[in-house]
Amino acid sequence: MDRLQLLLLGFPVFLFFSDLVSLFSPPPTSPHIKPPPPRYHQPQSQSVPQVPDFAAVQGSQVRGSGHGNVVELKFCVSCSYRGTAVNIKNMLEASFPGIEIILSNYPPAFPKRIASKAVPVAQVGLIGIIVAGEHIFPRLGMVPPPWYFSLRANKFGAIASTWLLGNFLQSSLQSSGAFEVYCNGELVFSKLKEQRFPGEIELRQLIGNKLPAPAFGKNLDVFLS
Repeated sequence: MDRLQLLLLGFPVFLFFSDLVSLFSPPPTSPHIKPPPPRYHQPQSQSVPQVPDFAAVQGSQVRGSGHGNVVELKFCVSCSYRGTAVNIKNMLEASFPGIEIILSNYPPAFPKRIASKAVPVAQVGLIGIIVAGEHIFPRLGMVPPPWYFSLRANKFGAIASTWLLGNFLQSSLQSSGAFEVYCNGELVFSKLKEQRFPGEIELRQLIGNKLPAPAFGKNLDVFLS
């Protein structure tokens, strides 16, 4: 038996006996773990009361020049004036801190509102006549008028024209073209009268002139005291 055979035979035997030794040997003792040192609770230091900053308190009591005042922007919503109203609102809030800005719709006159409500009814009625006029007129005991046959000849074009013209007419009746500015309930600018939008500098001066002087003097006295 040469050395190679002895090595091949002895290596498995060595592994077998090493497994037996590790199986029957006692488990190693765990190292001694020292207990953690006791923790001592340190007395909490008493917080020193902070002295309020009287200058900051007085400064917070000084209200903006627009506090207690209300500006209402009434504009035509259907005329797409909301973007202009929002820009003026931001300008006034920056110029007069504390001022309250209200955005609302300026409705058209009462006859125009009634007419705008009647337009959809007329639209539906005319489209119904175009579609089923040959059944509607006999039930009413009427002879179809000549304009009905001309509309019936081009049914699709007549329905589309009725729908588009009705929407345009309703939009024009709902628009008032107004952009009115009120300060504390008093009208300071009217687009219906001036036929133009107010300028930023112009509107800032108009609002500043309408602000009550006693409120400004009261804030100034608080600031100087």
